[in-house]
Amino acid sequence: MIDPPSLVDQYCHGVLRTELGLGTFESHLGAHLGDRHGARYGDHRAGPPPPPAAGTTFFDTQTGFAVRRWCPPLLGLEPHCPPARYLARRRELGTAEAARRLLRATGIATYLVDTGLPGDLTRPAEIAAAGGAEAHEIVRLEPLAEQVADTSGTVESFLANLAEAVHGAAAGAVAFASVEGVRRGIATTPEPPGPGEVRGAVGRWLAGRPAGGPLTDPVLLRHLLWIAVTAGRPLQLHAGGRNPAVLADFAAATAGLGVDLVLVCGDSYRRDAAHLTAVHPHIYADLGRIFGQGSPRAAVSLFEILDLAPFGKLLFSSGAHALPELHVVAASTFRSALARVLGEWVMDGAWSRTDAQRVAAMIGGGNARRVYRLAGSG
Repeated sequence: MIDPPSLVDQYCHGVLRTELGLGTFESHLGAHLGDRHGARYGDHRAGPPPPPAAGTTFFDTQTGFAVRRWCPPLLGLEPHCPPARYLARRRELGTAEAARRLLRATGIATYLVDTGLPGDLTRPAEIAAAGGAEAHEIVRLEPLAEQVADTSGTVESFLANLAEAVHGAAAGAVAFASVEGVRRGIATTPEPPGPGEVRGAVGRWLAGRPAGGPLTDPVLLRHLLWIAVTAGRPLQLHAGGRNPAVLADFAAATAGLGVDLVLVCGDSYRRDAAHLTAVHPHIYADLGRIFGQGSPRAAVSLFEILDLAPFGKLLFSSGAHALPELHVVAASTFRSALARVLGEWVMDGAWSRTDAQRVAAMIGGGNARRVYRLAGSG
């Protein structure tokens, strides 16, 4: 059996602290499905997903079936038990105990937690305690800038406070993440804007911004990305279904600056992301959308990307949000797909078992430990 000894979940969110009914649980399954093709790709304002078709349920999806396959035995039930029975058992145990049992069964040793989403979600220290693991924070850039705007009355104070906030966050976080920076910020040009252009954009934004209003100005988003680049932490870019040329240009503009970029992409961009990892030393690709849906065909997608990308550039993640079940699904699907693909190559004599185990360990956690400078990176 080819299996990484422990996993680093290089991109996830906290889990809900509250009890969940059937409808609420299903809504979080539906939101996770929207991430598969980059429809939401980590958007902290995407809102709830549309409801399932009348008379149907989000449990009747690959993710729903995967939850019913992998999770019931961890709570003392038979695999594939009915959703109502599973959720009743979840309530019997209580949210905290159910999360503890689920997270500790994943084999995830380290969680990198994006704290930029709203809601009653556990913080990194809480998910670490529940999972018997380590956890580190990923700081989302756009909410950070919006918080700075809430307390900055002038253009000059905003610019000074923003730079201080980003560099201050770098002292405690392992990485930054951005969604709107790709969607709007670098959509037209990857280069940093000039000082005059930035001050003009700040003035317009602060003057017209309602309290708590989002950051959508392209100039400021681009400026924010480049502040993060100078802070020296790895930068996760949520690419969704963006034009491949957008990230290719930004990859070229940031080459040689000493900052690694990790592309969190939808299915349609996977091949382009793999290509960028091969031509740029500082570009890496997240694999969360291959495994997070729990599809039995995940091995096919893994086979494809292993043919395209250097093995040292691929990072496991769950992309999980709200439900600890999604951590279980991603980790279990990853191990199953990895064993199937690499095991077949070993059986065919294309790979040695030693090399297969080494690559499994790299993708499962070793690459992330190196990129994010975690303990045990060797």
